[in-house]
Amino acid sequence: MIAPVESRLPGVGTTIFTVMTELASGAGALNLSQGVPDFDPPAALVEHVVRHLRGKSNQYPPMAGVMRLREVIAADLGRRFARRVSAADEVTITVGGTEGLTAAILATVGAGDEVIVFDPAYDSYEPIATLAGARTIHVPLTRPDFSPDWERLAAAISPRTRLVIINTPHNPSGRCLTRAELDRFAELLRPTRAVLLSDEVYEHMVFDGRPHESVHAHPELAARSYVVSSYGKTFHVTGWKVGYCVAPPALSAELRKVHQFLTFTVATPLQEGLADFLAAEPAAALGLPAFYQRLRDRLVALLAGSKFALTPTAATYFQLVDYSAISDEPDLEFSRRLVLEHGVATIPMSPFSPRAVPGERLIRLCFAKDEATLVAAAERLRAL
Repeated sequence: MIAPVESRLPGVGTTIFTVMTELASGAGALNLSQGVPDFDPPAALVEHVVRHLRGKSNQYPPMAGVMRLREVIAADLGRRFARRVSAADEVTITVGGTEGLTAAILATVGAGDEVIVFDPAYDSYEPIATLAGARTIHVPLTRPDFSPDWERLAAAISPRTRLVIINTPHNPSGRCLTRAELDRFAELLRPTRAVLLSDEVYEHMVFDGRPHESVHAHPELAARSYVVSSYGKTFHVTGWKVGYCVAPPALSAELRKVHQFLTFTVATPLQEGLADFLAAEPAAALGLPAFYQRLRDRLVALLAGSKFALTPTAATYFQLVDYSAISDEPDLEFSRRLVLEHGVATIPMSPFSPRAVPGERLIRLCFAKDEATLVAAAERLRAL
């Protein structure tokens, strides 16, 4: 008999996103949990990909990505943020944002290092750091606005701090970092050897006329940062798993050493199709803020007068709602009951944080859904 394998992640189970989606499927519930848009990608993008599938673009591309796509990305960053980026040395195409995050973390930290994350945090950060042998230091964001706690961050930084992970726009709160806050990060990191990893996969979903304050537009931070983006989020193609990571040459070189042994590369027809589409339509993402803001506003209006309390999210396609006027159950129990008894799947807040905030009763709703789904889900939620 083969001896049991000792788990590298003994405290990790199946992600809450998979758990709630499977629960919704089994119960026939409306799924406002996992961030899976109901919308088709741009028709022209699909046509470009299909053309390459039928052509001669079905073999390995370069490990770092199709050069034409990397050049399009570099040009886009130049237009949006006035950042000069080398397509050859600083842009790497990854299997979605998650692989970009994974490669960046594994390339940067090892045994004895510390990684700072801000809670609530996307649930992949800590397990990846754990696999690298690093220790994760959790710094809670302040409530109710989810802003950085600078005193706690300053106290958390130590000689062992090797990586600080930020997420803007933030999942699950939708909060966006300001330029002044990026300046503060630069000030605190300046005397350290720490690298910054900026998860910006929701960069094109910022509402109410706010700008997306990116690390790309902050030269001091950009010089010590990985910045991760996602075409899956931007063009409603989460199943394609195409993202990219931009970093200075020295950091990119280390990231690519890991990337080549994680996935080696990304599907050629998808890269070629994206390169064609973005070259022909460089402004394709400009309509996304208004598109998702309408859906946010629709959900907010549908929940008006209900027992759920909320502040309209500033970004992403997620909305936090407070259910404390309905129940004092822990969020996992409340979310499970919502699925089984009321037919609506959501995401509880607690899996984003290792420690619960006393009295906090928050769940996350995804509004990247069609009108009929939002109306039907809101009707069930208003009945509580």
